[in-house]
Amino acid sequence: MPERFLKRQMTSFQKKIYEIVKKIPKGKILTYKKVSELAGFPRAWRAVGNILNKNKDSKIPCHRVIRLDRKIGGYNRGIKKKSALLKREGIKIKNKRVIF
Repeated sequence: MPERFLKRQMTSFQKKIYEIVKKIPKGKILTYKKVSELAGFPRAWRAVGNILNKNKDSKIPCHRVIRLDRKIGGYNRGIKKKSALLKREGIKIKNKRVIF
């Protein structure tokens, strides 16, 4: 059966992560750690990154999630794209780090 007809089953943890990230307002950011804490799994920040890296839904603004050290982190559409999206939303970035 072609892949487009297969619906990927999401775990409740994945659904929670996507719901949290969907609520991040334009021009705001959260860290992977904060997202994991809000989902009720404070030590699962790497899992959050892996989940978001597989996201293909443009309605889920994964680019608004950064590393705890303020580096922008990875993005499934490329770091340049993530940086551009964040800058377009008013987030200041210098040397691949968010400046507060």
